[in-house]
Amino acid sequence: MTRNRVALVSGASRGIGAATARELARQGWRLSLGMRDPRLPEWADPASVHIHAYDAAGADLETGWVTAATARFGRIDAIVASAGICSTSTVIEADDDELNRLLEINCKAPRRLAKAAWNALTASGRGRVIILGSLSGKRVKHAGSGLYSMTKFAAVALAHGIRHAGFDVGIRATAVCPGLVDTDMARALEARAPADMTDPADLARIIAMLVDLPNEASVAEFTLNCQLEEFY
Repeated sequence: MTRNRVALVSGASRGIGAATARELARQGWRLSLGMRDPRLPEWADPASVHIHAYDAAGADLETGWVTAATARFGRIDAIVASAGICSTSTVIEADDDELNRLLEINCKAPRRLAKAAWNALTASGRGRVIILGSLSGKRVKHAGSGLYSMTKFAAVALAHGIRHAGFDVGIRATAVCPGLVDTDMARALEARAPADMTDPADLARIIAMLVDLPNEASVAEFTLNCQLEEFY
């Protein structure tokens, strides 16, 4: 089912993005990987993996990436917007510059990427968009997660907006909302042992499943957690 299908993955240098790219490649997807420091991963086949310099903090870089990926593969069937940054500021401590940077990378960049790839996703007939949200986009756990949560709530809303905008042309969008995942970003914030956090490879398998579902199995949100919380 995945033969010849093409996915764009942002934030593909490390963490969830890198794990997702590797899993999609294992399942037969052709890939265009957006990286701030573009280099071919050791596992990648150059015949089926395209590397493109991409920084989600840059203005309007998405169109160039989509153009390059389309020139290489002739189609785009899915995008996985994995690039993101975190903050431990409260909504009172933060200044506008910090908020704007989070909004730029966590919300505006994935919206621009979906917009740039829209015609190709429509032509696919079963275009898929994965927005990496967070459980912080479902609840505000503590004061220090407040600013980050603002932008992840917006990312979840973005996924819903894309789902509505594209449903009639076969585009399906999902907000994937994990709790703590064993990545550099999470380890910098938490003393929790890696074994007590979600493995990025497990999250990657979930994302691969979501982009492979038929149009008749739309999943608006997928939440998962490594610890017990009241609702998640």
